[in-house]
Amino acid sequence: VQLVESGGGLVQPGGSLRLSCLASGFTFSNYDMSWYRQPPGKERELVARISPAGSSTNYADSVKGRFTISRDNAKNTVYLQMNSLRPEDTAKYYCNTRFDRLTYWGQGTQVTVSS
Repeated sequence: VQLVESGGGLVQPGGSLRLSCLASGFTFSNYDMSWYRQPPGKERELVARISPAGSSTNYADSVKGRFTISRDNAKNTVYLQMNSLRPEDTAKYYCNTRFDRLTYWGQGTQVTVSS
C-alpha cells in the first residue's frame, strides 16, 4: 500500500489549495479514504472522510463549509479542496485508509497559511 500526497504549500489567509493523494497497492474503490492533519505541537486530527463510492462525506466542525473531500476511483486519487484558508489551518496534511485491521498513512504534505 502506498499513499502519496501532493499539493501543499504556502498560501495567504483567504486563499485556496487543492491536495491530492494518489493511492496504489490495494483496491482503492473498496475503502473509505480520509484526510488528517497535524498542526505544530498538536495531535493529529481527522479533517474529512469519504465513503468508497463518494456518496457520503464527513467533516470536522472546524472545516465544514470551507473544505471539500472528493475522489476519483478511476484515478485512484482522493482530493481535499481547501477554500477560505486560515492561519489555524497550518499543519501537515496526511492521507489515510484502513482495512484488514491495518492503518496506512502517506508521508504528508505541508500547508502553511500566512501573510
